[in-house]
Amino acid sequence: MTLEEKRALEALQERNDDNIMFDGFNGDDDFGSSVLDGSESVNISHAGGELHELTRQLISDFWKGNSQTRGHRADYRTRRDRTRRRTEAFDQQMSALTRAYLDWNLANGGSDGRGFFSQYRDTCGTFGTMVDANAGSIIINVVDVFYAERLPLTILSTDSFIASALVRQGVVPCSPISPSTGVTMQALNFYHIARQRNPHFSIQAYVKTLCDLQGVQFHPYLSRQFSIALDVYLQILSNVKSLVHEAIGRSNSNWRLMHACPACTYTLKDEDTLKFRLLYTMDGNDSLKRVLKKVVRDDSEYLDDDNDIPLPRSAELPSTQSVGGDRYLTRDYVNSFAGDSSVDMLSVDDKENPCAGRWNNMKDEKTRRMWGVFDESGIFMAVCRHGFSLVIADMVQSGEQSKYPLAVVSKLLEVFGKDLGGGYDIGCRFKTTLNRSVLGQSARELNHTSLVGAFHGHAHKRLCQLDHLTTYVKGLGLEDLEGCERTFSKSNALASSVRYSSIFHRRQAIANYFQHTDDFEVYANLSTFLYNNYKQALCILHDGQSTLPQLMRELGITNDSVFENWLVEERAYLMSLNQEPKHETLQMEYWQKLVNMTASKKDLDVASAPWSISTPSSASFGSRDIATTIRIETARRHAIENYEKDLKVVQELEVKLGVTRRWTPDDIEWKDAGRLVANRKFQRALDSLEGLVVARIFELSKMNRAGTGYKLRKHIGRALQARSAAIRTALDRYNTAARALSPPRPSLSWDEVVEYAFLSDFDLLRDARQDVSQHAWATPTGRLAMDTYYKMQRAREEVQRLNIEVKRMVTYLRDEDLYLRECDKQLRTIHPALAYQVSVHRNIYARFTEHHFRRLVSMGKLHGFTGSLSPGVSSEESPGASGSAPAVCIPARLLVPVVPVVTENVEDGIADLDDEEGAEVDGEEQSRILEDILQVTFDV
Repeated sequence: MTLEEKRALEALQERNDDNIMFDGFNGDDDFGSSVLDGSESVNISHAGGELHELTRQLISDFWKGNSQTRGHRADYRTRRDRTRRRTEAFDQQMSALTRAYLDWNLANGGSDGRGFFSQYRDTCGTFGTMVDANAGSIIINVVDVFYAERLPLTILSTDSFIASALVRQGVVPCSPISPSTGVTMQALNFYHIARQRNPHFSIQAYVKTLCDLQGVQFHPYLSRQFSIALDVYLQILSNVKSLVHEAIGRSNSNWRLMHACPACTYTLKDEDTLKFRLLYTMDGNDSLKRVLKKVVRDDSEYLDDDNDIPLPRSAELPSTQSVGGDRYLTRDYVNSFAGDSSVDMLSVDDKENPCAGRWNNMKDEKTRRMWGVFDESGIFMAVCRHGFSLVIADMVQSGEQSKYPLAVVSKLLEVFGKDLGGGYDIGCRFKTTLNRSVLGQSARELNHTSLVGAFHGHAHKRLCQLDHLTTYVKGLGLEDLEGCERTFSKSNALASSVRYSSIFHRRQAIANYFQHTDDFEVYANLSTFLYNNYKQALCILHDGQSTLPQLMRELGITNDSVFENWLVEERAYLMSLNQEPKHETLQMEYWQKLVNMTASKKDLDVASAPWSISTPSSASFGSRDIATTIRIETARRHAIENYEKDLKVVQELEVKLGVTRRWTPDDIEWKDAGRLVANRKFQRALDSLEGLVVARIFELSKMNRAGTGYKLRKHIGRALQARSAAIRTALDRYNTAARALSPPRPSLSWDEVVEYAFLSDFDLLRDARQDVSQHAWATPTGRLAMDTYYKMQRAREEVQRLNIEVKRMVTYLRDEDLYLRECDKQLRTIHPALAYQVSVHRNIYARFTEHHFRRLVSMGKLHGFTGSLSPGVSSEESPGASGSAPAVCIPARLLVPVVPVVTENVEDGIADLDDEEGAEVDGEEQSRILEDILQVTFDV
């Protein structure tokens, strides 16, 4: 069906009565499918509004078709009001719900894994509560993992709300006022944990699983009910966590960030001072995008400020829900750095940064094409060297702009202060941007250092590597500053579950995922990280102690300090190649203009040579003779103009160069300038070849990276095929230019080029003014010796840092356990329910203590271990610190009595919940179709 035919069919259908059900019609499916299968073409130039018009038409058509299928159109206002009333009602009861959860958890913490129904029957429905003569009851459907039943649940006279009465018995209601259904804590907790371990596990899949286990039919409203209950449950857990932190003295807004990693932040008295107090890495990732939900109405469009293009307004349902904690940077905080725009990062010239023009992270032309589809276009985050997440910022309708790393650095400087080292794939360029920004003075005073990760660093120019490559940065140890890449390879699994969610649910999922990963993955692997790094450092030192002396003997070197001098020499050498001398540039231009003038003089001579002989018998004086004469005269006039133009330029250059006698091909000056021009062509051919190999290396790394899907692998494979052909062409041009040099440069083979792993190899090919082979540091043996020397230097630094981090961890394991045990003991007499939560909180890390001690003991047995496994003394003694004296308190929120409030009734009927779930499913479907079409346009 063509687009015109579809429009005509819609027009006919819209004339029918609204009550008629149009079974099976989907106005969007025909068009979307025809575009995707190639039978329908779509023109999207991404300029002039075509993309936005396509978006508007697709959304409009989709909702028309689906509203007709269900017999009515979605009433967004009614749905908004219902969602708002439900959220507000739960918020008003949240204090009572949290207290009820504390009571339930205390009473059922030792239930030996018994399910809800087992406890219900064992206690005859009382769950161990005392008899209340004034108690009432409510009959609701209780849903557990393997069983669901309609049961009467008790409402005590002390219960403030029906919802809190249900929570006290281990059931979370799906409605705040008059619930008809509730989900057990066990069922909710099971899904909550399962989703952290497998982010692909959706609510609908889980609810369908429960239906299959219990032998009932799945209905869409069941997913909506479970989603409501899960939000309430997670909010309760968040409140409980906040109460625990307040009770044990850790309610400071930046407490989590200040103590994110025991090895990084748990400083001790009398420990050695490190050059970098904390090492972190930051980067952006566009996998966790979120589709911008839109509603298309005549009165809902507004103009895009940049292009005056009508854009549909968001259909996002308003919500008072928010994600607490200090992990997420607010949009307002990030936007406060928008003045230091990405233009600053892109305008760095070659003098300040030898990598200027090579990196395009800050450009968002491609991302701009997705603004009609996505609201949040990804996340920008920082992690410490051990993998703990520090801060996260949403990238909102933009690419990787400079405001995101600036906001991250600002927060880290505020919390951690001086001597921070931050890795970033374009850290060389960001260093200049940071220095120019409003943070520049603060960053300089606090001695912040911008660094480049090891993987990305090898694709930077060699001159940049000498300052930023991890191998050459003193104090960095063996840290590769690529932690974000490892983090994103796992977090990308969240993409499918957050792509079509609300703003709140996306942030909730991301925050919960990284909290769970920090607690149960990163912390669990912390001692293994320390052990492996220590072992690696010792192996490098062991191998280097036998390899380096042998290489030094081959080079005739007796003192390893020469390697530091070599690095200085190489930097000076490459800087001398960074720009052509001005005098040489003028000579090359003069030579080229002389060549042009010689060619135009030959053209003039040729144009002046033709002549013809006419006799009375042959002359016709016709139109053909006249046309021939005009053509000859025109060609001669053009040749004269070209020659005079070239002559004028030559004369001007002769004045600039002070040339008293015009060069001829036999002159030595002519030959020298010709060689310079040939070298310039060689350099440009080398630049082209290098750029293609850079792209090839990154595409190969992406193709083999975990988490890359089949379709993307195929797409990259096709791109690599085209790239390989381009590399062959560039290689031919390079070899031609290399042979034209005097003396000729060695040609490169295809096998040599495709095997290049380090782009610094290209930089050593660049010089044509002197023989680079005369430098010892440019020989293969010299470079191997220099690399070995610097790896050994970094290994020694790693051992020094690890000795400090190991002692910190040993001390933390002791102090944290003692501190929380004492808090538990103090709270047990004044608030047993809160004391139990402290014990739950302690067990999150305590479960790994035995594993950590085993790893630390194994580390102590390594040959060459120079650290200490005896605990030290924490340098932090402020309230709440693990090394301080515990002084618990009851949070004021638990001392204020809960006052029952009259709340507007929220009736969530099955039809309403079905509509809500249907609207979500429809929104996902139309968004997927639009995404697929846009992906097709990106691939073109």
